[in-house]
Amino acid sequence: MAPSPWLEALGRAVLRLGGWRVEGAFPDLPRLVVIAAPHSSNWDGIWGFAAKLALGIRLSVLGKHTLMRIPLLSAFLRWQGVIGVDRAAPQGVVEQAIALLRRPGSLWYAIAPEGTRKPVARWKPGFWRIARGAGVPVLAVAFDYPHRRIVIGPVFTPGEDMDADIARIQRWYAPFKGRCHDVVQPG
Repeated sequence: MAPSPWLEALGRAVLRLGGWRVEGAFPDLPRLVVIAAPHSSNWDGIWGFAAKLALGIRLSVLGKHTLMRIPLLSAFLRWQGVIGVDRAAPQGVVEQAIALLRRPGSLWYAIAPEGTRKPVARWKPGFWRIARGAGVPVLAVAFDYPHRRIVIGPVFTPGEDMDADIARIQRWYAPFKGRCHDVVQPG
């Protein structure tokens, strides 16, 4: 979706009405895996989408490929940055995401590292595997409900040790509180 003054104004209005603000800035990088946490409520999507509009950025997410077969819905989803993937494909979702990020051009792919809105004991490593496999950095974005802010954080480059990298990223998220629960702490 190309930046539009009308959509940016709509996004800013939604954030303002909700009392939310965005802190930080997105890096000038062509390809990123953007992780957003803590993901504990459907409201995360509303505030995240409003921020996406307000900032005029193109941020993609993966969705079920079957949704992309419904004509009007698929047009709307593609316009919003949804990319259809087949969860049952032999190469798996991680490999499909890696292939998308390796294509020429720019792509910012967003994912919730918990993989669900429910509390989890540990993050799913898919975001790390995607970033490492595609050779792209990870940008941390936090929902901070007590202070009603979306914080655009640091860029992390995946190294050799997945567990150490994820623990380091989770330490950055430690002060942030979700709507329904906190971020999983490194253990």
